[in-house]
Amino acid sequence: MFEQGVIRPPSEASSLLVRVTRNCPWNKCLFCPAFKGVTFSRRSVEEVLSDIDKMAKVYSHQISMFTSAFLQDADSLIVKTNDLITIIRHIKKLFPGIVNITTYARAKSIKNKSVDEYKQLKEAGLTRIHTGMESGSETVLKLVQKGSSPDDMIEGGLNVKNGGISLSEYIMPGIGGKILSQEHAIETSRLLNKIQPDHIRVRTFALHPLSPMQNMVNDGTFVLMNDEAIVSEIRLLLENLDKMHSYFHCADFSLNLLMQVDGYLDTDKDNMLREIDAYLSLSKNEKQVYSLIQRSHPGQYPIDIVKDKELLEQALPEIEKIEKRGPGEFSKYIQHLMTYQLPQPQTDNWE
Repeated sequence: MFEQGVIRPPSEASSLLVRVTRNCPWNKCLFCPAFKGVTFSRRSVEEVLSDIDKMAKVYSHQISMFTSAFLQDADSLIVKTNDLITIIRHIKKLFPGIVNITTYARAKSIKNKSVDEYKQLKEAGLTRIHTGMESGSETVLKLVQKGSSPDDMIEGGLNVKNGGISLSEYIMPGIGGKILSQEHAIETSRLLNKIQPDHIRVRTFALHPLSPMQNMVNDGTFVLMNDEAIVSEIRLLLENLDKMHSYFHCADFSLNLLMQVDGYLDTDKDNMLREIDAYLSLSKNEKQVYSLIQRSHPGQYPIDIVKDKELLEQALPEIEKIEKRGPGEFSKYIQHLMTYQLPQPQTDNWE
């Protein structure tokens, strides 16, 4: 049978998954559990082509259902351009209905390819690159051991854009903690304004209990933010983003509290800010009720759901029980609920 990796973007749920590399070549980010305990390796072009052949046989009666393909795992652009072109062309040959081929990539790998290489990849059929910016703050990037700099992200991002390929940048509200929140928001918006990616995907930070960042929380060097603080951070970031033709995604990730804050910056930014302000204007209890609903049963809920008297009568006694456990217990409970939505390490070893 053919190989498949463990993750892909939510937007690639129906895509043909083609494993080009195994795991992540960096794998040192303190917040990411997906590839901890496993090693990176490159697959040969022959292996990948063989997998595509097998897929074509397995899906022989369903080939027309595939209109997109995703190249796994965490960084396909580390592969030589000519090899990628060979793989992409083989996918297009055996699955002629595929019109979109996308991939994850790290900022350093993105930077290491030229504009001309991206034009070649686009001509072959690569249509979008997904990459984790997380933060535009150099301080935050070093804190979480991202392994990329703001300059890497700008140079690589502009190369992709100038090569005619769609760029999807992932950002992580809360990853700087309370201390670096303002710097994180402003510097991230600064980078995004320079790159002007086609998509900005919001991925609210949640702390995996096995992460070394838990020790930073325990010793006080990292202060976790509650839902209200993270929404305020997103507002600051959004306020500082230009009204460019970039889609700001919150709806495609259930850890985002306000999933309905979603739209194009050039046409929907003011509406998104109003939605955030509607949440921030709620009372403390109403904000807690909204968090409890979203974190217990993720979905797109209107802000005024917390005005429902029957719902309040059910939720407020539960919140009171949690708060009686001690100071800050409600925030801890919400953070605990959020961890259930994180990907799990493939082994018990974070290293």
